[in-house]
Amino acid sequence: MLVTRRNAICALSAAALTTLAACGSDAGGPSVSHTSGRAPANSLEGQIKGSGASSQSDAQDAWMSGFLAAHPGASVEYAAEGSGAGREKLIAGAVDFAGSDSPMSQKELARIDGGVIEVPLYISPIVVAYNVPTLSRGSHINMTPQTIAKVFSGAVTRWNDPAIAADNEGLELPDLEIIVVHRSDESGTTKNFTRYLRQAASDVWTYEAEETWPIEGGHSGDGTSGMIATIKGAQGAIGYADASKVTDELGTVAVGVGGSFLPYSDEAAAATLDASELSDEATDTRIVYDINYAAEGAYPIILVSYLIAYQRYEDADIAAAVKGYLEYAASQEGQREASKAAGSAPISDILRQKVLAATGTIA
Repeated sequence: MLVTRRNAICALSAAALTTLAACGSDAGGPSVSHTSGRAPANSLEGQIKGSGASSQSDAQDAWMSGFLAAHPGASVEYAAEGSGAGREKLIAGAVDFAGSDSPMSQKELARIDGGVIEVPLYISPIVVAYNVPTLSRGSHINMTPQTIAKVFSGAVTRWNDPAIAADNEGLELPDLEIIVVHRSDESGTTKNFTRYLRQAASDVWTYEAEETWPIEGGHSGDGTSGMIATIKGAQGAIGYADASKVTDELGTVAVGVGGSFLPYSDEAAAATLDASELSDEATDTRIVYDINYAAEGAYPIILVSYLIAYQRYEDADIAAAVKGYLEYAASQEGQREASKAAGSAPISDILRQKVLAATGTIA
């Protein structure tokens, strides 16, 4: 299902020209172009299209709003179709930039001439969320990595299982079937979540990290919002999703790390990235990370989502617009607005400098 995300552009001052405002949703929406008439002398004018991770959709709305307010002569589109779809469209030349919850593979990179810019601009916890009416909504229960792996692998099938009870001493758990929900589409969130399970509970979770859920059957949802809707629709359901889409209607899991249990938070997610190292595949223009899942005091299941662009464009206006858009997303203002809209953790000043050095090579 094609999911188109567009921002609502804030009204400019009376001296500025009229902007168009429209907003789609993760459940789908009409295609709307965001352009203005006459632009300021320093305004960019490229018309650019992006596609990819649905986790970024709220952040993309915020970035488009801020960028187009400064550059009303430009046009930006973003379709939240999933990380895999976004990367494939970039490779095919169907879009000018992509959002992805996992870095490009070497096979994918080999299909692009001229190199890519790959920068982490959206950092958010991946929340293990559940729908159990007898447990407090908007609250949390504890699970060790092994318990989470047992639940999602199907080894634990009821909410009052001894494994869950052992993590929640004194809590009355219902004799209710656990309904595991996974993403039906190719998803970077799935890859990040399964990578966590593989690294943190390899004695239980024997599957490799994949963008496609490795276990056949079960309940599923298309995109982040589809995942949340499926969890909300079934009592006993449990799934995984970007924190920006998880509401107080659902409970969440406090994850075991180093003998304690940590509920998710933006600050705890940022601490995980701070404790992580750049990947061996990282370069000056590919700022990609290997996540440290055992950092003390850090929430271990995080989403580091990337914006990916070509390093070279045939059209100078498109190159300038893509460069300007990524620079706005990386700016303090862009990160602040994304945090307001999506609850993401702003990148550090040190990381921002690396990102801007990489985007500065776009031409």
